[in-house]
Amino acid sequence: CYHRDFLAVNDVSFQVKKGETVGIIGKNGAGKSTLLKMITGVVKPSFGNIELSGNVSALLELGAGFDAERNGIENIYLHGRINGLSKKEIDDSVEEILDFADIGDFVYQPIKTYSSGMLVRLAFAAAVNVKPEILIVDEALSVGDVRFQQKCYRKIREFKRNGTVLFVSHDTGAISSFCDRVIWLDEGKIFKEGEPGELIKEYLAFMRYDVKDGEL
Repeated sequence: CYHRDFLAVNDVSFQVKKGETVGIIGKNGAGKSTLLKMITGVVKPSFGNIELSGNVSALLELGAGFDAERNGIENIYLHGRINGLSKKEIDDSVEEILDFADIGDFVYQPIKTYSSGMLVRLAFAAAVNVKPEILIVDEALSVGDVRFQQKCYRKIREFKRNGTVLFVSHDTGAISSFCDRVIWLDEGKIFKEGEPGELIKEYLAFMRYDVKDGEL
C-alpha cells in the first residue's frame, strides 16, 4: 500500500427541516465543500446515505456546471436544462437572469474571458432563477463586490420564505443574520451544532486563538 486513507467527511449525520436555513462553518479543510458536493451529487460518498426531498440548485466553486467555451447565454440554457427546465421555462426566465447578473454585453462572450466577479454574478443569477426548493451556496459570493453581495443576500432572504437553504461561508455576520441553526465541522466531523449566537462566538475564539472548550 503506497497511500493512506483520508476521510474528508467522516461519520457526519444531520437533518434539515423544510424551510430551515442551516449554516455550515469550519476552518479550511474541515470538509464543508466536500459535504455540499456529496449532497448535490457531484461527489458520491464512500459509504452512508443522503436523502433529499425537493429539487436542488447549488452554487459551488466558481464555474461548476458551466462550459468555459460557451458564452453566458448558452450557459444559462445549459444550466437550466441540467436542472430539468424546459426551453420555454428558460426562455421566460432569461431576461430576469440577465437583469440580476447585470454583466451587459459580456453575456455574448465565452465565460472563460470573465473575471471571477462576473462569473459569480451569472452563476448566482442562474442558480436562484431555476425556482429550486433547496438552495445550496458554498462561499462563492465572497468574490463579488459589496453591492452584489447585498443583492444576493436580499435574494436569499426572499428565498428563505418558502425554501430551504444550506449556506457555507466564512462570513460569520452573514451566518448569524441568515441561519436558524449552525453546524461546525472540524477535521471532517461535526464538532458542535446549535443556534448561531453562542456557537459563532465560540468558533471565532477558536479561529483567533486555536482554543476549543477552554483548552489551550
